[in-house]
Amino acid sequence: MKPASPLVPVLVPPVLPVPPASGRHVVRTVGLFLAVAALLAVLWMPTSQGLPPAGQAMLAILAFAVIVWMTEALDYAVSAVVIGALMIFLLAAVPDAARPAGEAMGTGAALGLALSGFSNSAVALVAAACFIAAAMTATGLDRRIALLVLSRVDARTNHIVIGAMGVGFLLSFIVPSTTARVACLVPIMMGFILAFQVDKRSRFAGLLVITAAQTASVWNVGIKTAAAQNMVAIGFIEKQLQTSITWLEWFIAGAPFSALLSIAVYFIMTRMMKPEMKEIAGGQATIRRQLDLIGKTSSREWKLLAIVLALLGFWATEKVLHDFDTSSTTIAAIALMLLPRLGVMDWKESQRGFPWGTVVLFAVGISIGTALLKTQAAGWLAHLIVQNLGLQQASAFAILMLLSLFLIVIHLGFASATALASTMIPIIMSVLLAVQTPGINVVGMTMLLQFVVSFGFILPVNAPQNMIAYGTGTFDARDFVRTGIAITLAATALLVLFSLTYWPWMGYMTKTA
Repeated sequence: MKPASPLVPVLVPPVLPVPPASGRHVVRTVGLFLAVAALLAVLWMPTSQGLPPAGQAMLAILAFAVIVWMTEALDYAVSAVVIGALMIFLLAAVPDAARPAGEAMGTGAALGLALSGFSNSAVALVAAACFIAAAMTATGLDRRIALLVLSRVDARTNHIVIGAMGVGFLLSFIVPSTTARVACLVPIMMGFILAFQVDKRSRFAGLLVITAAQTASVWNVGIKTAAAQNMVAIGFIEKQLQTSITWLEWFIAGAPFSALLSIAVYFIMTRMMKPEMKEIAGGQATIRRQLDLIGKTSSREWKLLAIVLALLGFWATEKVLHDFDTSSTTIAAIALMLLPRLGVMDWKESQRGFPWGTVVLFAVGISIGTALLKTQAAGWLAHLIVQNLGLQQASAFAILMLLSLFLIVIHLGFASATALASTMIPIIMSVLLAVQTPGINVVGMTMLLQFVVSFGFILPVNAPQNMIAYGTGTFDARDFVRTGIAITLAATALLVLFSLTYWPWMGYMTKTA
């Protein structure tokens, strides 16, 4: 292993700031107490017309899950196990509408519902995406790509920002994990900041790091495989509507939106956090030294690049040149990555830091949504929403705007877009099925509203990638909030524009005759 150059610091993932233990303990304790109180309150509330006992039990579990996830009262992986246990024992004790004479569901049927998410193809895709992210880290290919792109950029500060955004865009295609992309890019940005001898608390440093995180979130909208939360929506669409959305169809719908929002992010960030200097002396030389330090491209990197590009080709040509779905081709790619000699890593290497907790949370989140639909709890909630908000005959535009505003506001309380999608997408689908708007495209509207689930731009705690950026200490939370509000307003304006033009023209909101 070559020693690091004295001018180029060793890049390590940033350490997230940890709030005082006492404060965290109080918040978690209060959150857990509120979650249990909400669970019991919903369980003991009077029976409502049209809501089966199993549906009421699921609403109680939903209330518990939402509060636990919003307050982070339990670790996400632990919360998934606890929610699974609640589903098994609470549903087992209530009558099953599918059985004669209202017999209790029993633990067997309840266990099947609690584990239903694990059989969803979207879970296999998320797990496979984690393997790809692990392979990128193990080989260093993601870092090499980032350095190669940035080495093509001159030393002007605005151009460095554009380079960082370009890296975020390219990695969105080949690293199907937002957290992994930002975890790769942010340490590189920090290395540059230190090597450029720029003050860590300068506006330029904050601009670079915040822009890297926000760009990752922006392209979660345009690329189906860029984020786990997109797989939640795909999983529910496949299971409940017996159809799917291909990688290319998603890209056609979302990429123009992400492209325009990326331009808006650049102007918002460079105006609101205008860097102190126009050019970094020796910037290009520093980037090239970092690139030289990691040496020539290894055979493992070439093999991984070939596998990932082939996989991207299969994703983009699904239902055009072949009928292999995204999950199947991704699993095949993982098999190639792990094969002796042909592959790029062994099993032990792939497991270093593998986020199994994320996979379990994802699967249980889908189980919650599936159970909400099967027990009629989602339908009952949807009926209340449609009746109280007067959506029965509302236009597709009005429905999209109202539900989008709801998702943007409620996201402020969530630290995980995956958790938000798991709880809200089944309810949104039920709302769309309950309205009487002529020709409404339920699949297309669900996809568009899933785009909004990725709008975690305002608070550092709204997404793991935001917290990675915040952990660098290059900016204050208020910097993230004020620029995040501007980005959210720009995203909302684009949402209105696309909802009045491009998306209706493409038939995503209402089906053409």
